[in-house]
Amino acid sequence: MSADTPDAAADEVPSRAELAARVDELEDALDAATGGDDTRKVSIIATKGTLDMAYPPLILASTAAAFGYEVTVFHTFWGLDILHEERSKDLKLSSVGNPNVPVPNAVAALPGMDRVTTKMMERRIADNDTASVEELVETSLEMGVEFQACQMTIDLLDYDEGDFYDGVTTGVGAATALRDMADADIQLLV
Repeated sequence: MSADTPDAAADEVPSRAELAARVDELEDALDAATGGDDTRKVSIIATKGTLDMAYPPLILASTAAAFGYEVTVFHTFWGLDILHEERSKDLKLSSVGNPNVPVPNAVAALPGMDRVTTKMMERRIADNDTASVEELVETSLEMGVEFQACQMTIDLLDYDEGDFYDGVTTGVGAATALRDMADADIQLLV
């Protein structure tokens, strides 16, 4: 078979240098197609506004930001209380139906028990030098976490947008949150 036939071209094996050059070429094309952005993204949805449920999205968001992730936290319904400057300082811990509260439900339902269990949790937070909700929100904002407040919930529950921490993005709808989740490498519902 002569070297000019199509079968001869198939028998030629590219050199390592040619393969390395081709890999570099493909990586450059991928960078161009993706804008060269290799930042990993985390999208968190926060739906609850009790003291014990404020911590998970805030800790996850600030930790992800510390590891270099681009982080968005979409707050909806009672999760908006976490972003509200005054309400975030007075979040309660629900005693009834909470399996981690050290009292039976019959006792937890008594008047004033939410106040007692909230004080117990606040004492535990202070004794362990755990950051407050306010500190975690402010630290997260400083680290570049984008906190989004659901516009439908703002309207439905009659929140005043001026009462949120400075830096909170308002006017965000579910479509934006879904698009953000679709683009994220990690999606969490808390």
